[in-house]
Amino acid sequence: MGPILTFAYGLAAYSAFLGTILYAIGFVCGFGVPKTIDTGPVGPIGEALVIDVLLLSLFAVQHSVMARKPFKRWLTQFIPSAIERSTYVLLASSALILLVWQWRPISAVVWQVSEPTAAQALLGLSLLGWLLVFASTFLISHFELFGLRQVLLNLTGRSQAEPQFKTPMLYKIVRHPLYLGFIIAMWATPLMTAGHLLFAVGATAYILLGIALEERDLIALFGDEYRRYRQRVPMLVPLLRQQNVDGNGPAESHPANPNVC
Repeated sequence: MGPILTFAYGLAAYSAFLGTILYAIGFVCGFGVPKTIDTGPVGPIGEALVIDVLLLSLFAVQHSVMARKPFKRWLTQFIPSAIERSTYVLLASSALILLVWQWRPISAVVWQVSEPTAAQALLGLSLLGWLLVFASTFLISHFELFGLRQVLLNLTGRSQAEPQFKTPMLYKIVRHPLYLGFIIAMWATPLMTAGHLLFAVGATAYILLGIALEERDLIALFGDEYRRYRQRVPMLVPLLRQQNVDGNGPAESHPANPNVC
């Protein structure tokens, strides 16, 4: 692949991500899109559970496996290293599209907030969570995280700089505001159905697993510097200090190397 084709591939992957994540916001929040987390064909609960769990598992496996260094080394035997991240982003978007498309609603109500002001406040909190997600990516390196920087450097003949340890703004309060934003966005809803609850629980479980995997990689990359950061700054909840700092417990990832995620 030449530099121009590589850049076009990266741009297409980024466009796919952007369209998919914007649709996903409407899907989770329940507005502005043809199919939401609580709409679509309703079938037997057992069938819906199996399909939804498989969709969540596929999404989690794709994210976790492709983010690991051994898989990256294997993949770059077949594709240029400049598009490794773009390929990850494209396949992640595809997994999310499949999840949204095939998701089966489970309409049993877990909780419902009917009071208009409180309902709007919860919806606003969910949107604030999504805003936190996007803001967090720009505080680290948004375009590197989603593969555009790599293909642009390849186009201009420049090399990728070595990752540096940094803690900009929100990362001084919690180690991963991006994950915190996702959790807020998924759980803050005026109408929590069983299907939405399954989605929120599954995604939160994946986040905690991802934290453990990323923590291992980041300690290997930054060593004691990251361990000291982990000791100073709480994982997800502001002001809540991390108790286990010996590297054996789950902890949050660090922004300095977005390609770890």
